Amino acid sequence: MKYDHAEKACQLFAGGLNCAQSVLAAFNDVTGLDNELAVKLSSSFGGGMGRMREVCGTCSAMFMIAGILYGPGESFSHEDKSEHYKRIQLLASQFKEAHETIICRELLKGLNVTSTPEPEKRTEEYYKVRPCVKFVRTAAEILDKYLSENPPAIG
Repeated sequence: MKYDHAEKACQLFAGGLNCAQSVLAAFNDVTGLDNELAVKLSSSFGGGMGRMREVCGTCSAMFMIAGILYGPGESFSHEDKSEHYKRIQLLASQFKEAHETIICRELLKGLNVTSTPEPEKRTEEYYKVRPCVKFVRTAAEILDKYLSENPPAIG
């Protein structure tokens, strides 16, 4: 099965959701998450985890989706856990291949970014200079490709 969530994720970002919310909510059709739950669950990960500029929210969302679809549940073996961490590292390496890092502050190099809790207003100027939609698209495309090559058991 071919998946295509990138455009929806970008539209959600352009509509005001943060980077993590945009990616997680775009995949609700596959994860089975209720939209409100997906948006609330991922709300803390925008701006590199609450605007601390740590791991990019798009990657955090990608990892959450992988956990929902492939992660070991309550009963798991050491091998199950290892396989899942291998999957997460693969997704991260693909994002790094495209953008050199998964760290928000490094992705936003050259912009005057802060780690204050106050989010920037979403204005026309914000969207002109902010590269985040590019990262939203990359994360969705990486996950779509992974899902196509490794069909999830649920969804």
